Amino acid sequence: MTAAPTGHTEMIMSVASTGIRLANMDLRPRKRAGRASRILVRRRVIVAALNIVTVIALTAAMAGILAHGGWSATKLAMILAFFVTLPWLSIGFWNAVIGFSIARFAAAAGHDPFHLAANPEAPISSRIAIAMAIRNEDPGAAVRRLRAIAEDIEAAGLIACFDMHLLSDTNIEEVARAEEELVAGWRASVGYSRHIHYRRRTNNQGYKAGNIEEFCERAGDCYDFFLPLDADSFMSASAIVELVRIMQDNPRIGILQSLVVGLPAKSLFTRAFQFGMRHGMRTYTAGSQWWQVDCGPYWGHNALIRMAPFRDHCKLPVLPGEGPLDGHVMSHDQVEAVLMRRAGYHVRVLSKEGESFEENPPTLPDFIRRELRWCQGNLQYLKLLGMDGLHPMSRLQLALAILMYLGAVGWMAFIALGVAEILANGYVEGYPVAQGAALFATILAMSLMPKLMGLAGVLGDRRQSQRYGGRARVIAGGGLELVFSALIAPIVSFAIALFTVGLGFGKKLRWSAQERTVRSVSWREACSLFLPQTLTGLGIGVLLYIHAPLVLPWAAPVIAGFVLSIPVAALTASHRSGCWSRRCGLFDIPEDVARMDVLQGLDNGSETFKPANKSCSGEAAIVAAE
Repeated sequence: MTAAPTGHTEMIMSVASTGIRLANMDLRPRKRAGRASRILVRRRVIVAALNIVTVIALTAAMAGILAHGGWSATKLAMILAFFVTLPWLSIGFWNAVIGFSIARFAAAAGHDPFHLAANPEAPISSRIAIAMAIRNEDPGAAVRRLRAIAEDIEAAGLIACFDMHLLSDTNIEEVARAEEELVAGWRASVGYSRHIHYRRRTNNQGYKAGNIEEFCERAGDCYDFFLPLDADSFMSASAIVELVRIMQDNPRIGILQSLVVGLPAKSLFTRAFQFGMRHGMRTYTAGSQWWQVDCGPYWGHNALIRMAPFRDHCKLPVLPGEGPLDGHVMSHDQVEAVLMRRAGYHVRVLSKEGESFEENPPTLPDFIRRELRWCQGNLQYLKLLGMDGLHPMSRLQLALAILMYLGAVGWMAFIALGVAEILANGYVEGYPVAQGAALFATILAMSLMPKLMGLAGVLGDRRQSQRYGGRARVIAGGGLELVFSALIAPIVSFAIALFTVGLGFGKKLRWSAQERTVRSVSWREACSLFLPQTLTGLGIGVLLYIHAPLVLPWAAPVIAGFVLSIPVAALTASHRSGCWSRRCGLFDIPEDVARMDVLQGLDNGSETFKPANKSCSGEAAIVAAE
């Protein structure tokens, strides 16, 4: 037997062994990681420079216009209000430009060091929970969606890897009984009943985030990943499996999602809204993902999440106090994203449409109610910007989420201050009309750029145009949707501004279930909700006509939105307008033109869809009048 080496002999052998290991080590992954890091830094520097220059240039341009006739306290306040609107505007503009450029000129996406792709042959070796959180929702629609997902997964032969969880926070006994009966009936009718689970909490502590948190604490050891869904969510098995395969190959990813698009809808409001949103989100998300990469957003549902780090590191704080921005965090998604990144995991977005769907609000009043809930939740981030250990990009994301709503407040404040300035000092002769017109056109073009770039991408691709029913429909729908957006933007911004002011006086919303049922908006309801916008628009129009008629053309789009708010709310929710839109194919999305097989199961017993023939006979019976 040879004695074990000791002393200098042991040291020499250790050094030699280390040298051999280093000589045999493949250093390419480390080099690739260093190169990717340098690329990402350059991208973020470029985007920061573009936005800083843009904001400064626009602010200087507005200051040059307002300086005419001398400065006043009101004008200084106008500059500040205008400045608040610019970060979100500029980010949207440059994201759209970058996203369009990537789609148009960078076809070799695989050369991007941050490109993610699934191996279609990779086996599913993980345990995955699909968890739908509900509270006082239509139980039939919710269970139908969850069951359709399960049946699609079963058809793919993968149900053994998945469990379906219906996580109820319902506090209405009649609804809860219906949930239990529907789940029991589902279990009794299928061969994978052991993969179906129902749990009802007796309280709504922490809202939806608390519902998911309780599930993760209770069942987290059983799963590698989980996929949270809202009651209006749907994903195909192929979309879910693609996310699973990517996550299995990339252990540093904590949250992964693709674009979420609207399901086929009946109301004119929803069809127009999601037609424009779909085009705008493609280029916007591709551009944002180019420079955000590992610090991407999380939209709260339809995303695959790595269970262990989410459970261990993404528990939301409770904000101390009793004010409207205190207590449980309501807009949980972005906070969970930054906590996941703080824990060392990446939050990634696949900037493509991947058979991931949701429903959008059916009417303008319901859309505004949702925006106000999100506004209150996002403004809570003001108290979270200073959290310890956040990545700088994560703090920026929280700040941008706040500015998204403060921008609406700034816009309305700018208009109000402008009217006050005219009333106080009158219209000054020699006003630089040309400069004002140029700035107005610039702001308008920048605000529309995500949608314009998205439409340009579809129109430039014959195959994509055919998915929407052809170029003629895309052009008609795109043009009318831009008018629609121009009309509702000031209506919604006015409501957000008024609500934000109310928050300062202690007013807050109760976080309740979202309205998803197709319904009409009566003229009485529209008048009661939008009379403030109407009177404001009429008042501004009269004042400008009397005191500053040359300004009236530039204020006309905002005035039109205010004055027409009541008919816009009523007419875009009416059964007839929605039926007309479907009959002529206006605002059709690809799933309207050619219904996916995976969506057919949602039609049975659902009030959300109709067959693709667009027949409208008999639909009046299912429209719930206000």
